[in-house]
Amino acid sequence: MSNRRSARADLATGAVLFALSIAIVYSAWSMDRLEARGIHPLSAPGLLPGILGLALAFCSVLLIVQALRGLRTASFLPEHPGSSGGGLDEDNPGAGFRLVSAAAICLVYALGLIGRMPYWLATALFVTFFIAFFEWESGASLSRRAIRLAWAMSLGLATALAVSYAFRELFLVRLP
Repeated sequence: MSNRRSARADLATGAVLFALSIAIVYSAWSMDRLEARGIHPLSAPGLLPGILGLALAFCSVLLIVQALRGLRTASFLPEHPGSSGGGLDEDNPGAGFRLVSAAAICLVYALGLIGRMPYWLATALFVTFFIAFFEWESGASLSRRAIRLAWAMSLGLATALAVSYAFRELFLVRLP
């Protein structure tokens, strides 16, 4: 059954992500806190990775719980008509293209934009393009496309400014 297969994949993914989160939290905790140099505790180098590790642990536990519930109920659900219990591509043929596209856009951002222009501009372009690419409707009217593009641009700019501010002012990180 594809529901059971999906739940098992979620369970395995959750377990791997939980193990990764524990490693991240441990590494962040064992980082030097720079107390001898009079560094404020909230600007310790391991603080943000530790918080992100805890957030990843929380999300992986949620995924594990959902997978366990899915495994418990998957045996009682009938299989979809015409389904051979296949995988992601059979259920959603465009998923592979979207995955490769997302990876390519992220690589362009990380390897092509960061360091070659101000961080806020690179981030605004990345978020704008990402949203516009995945929300594009080829059959939509010109006005609908313009509205969606304006929305993507506003989200891109707002995200770039908020992230830049948080890193610069809250975490005291110099951005490229």
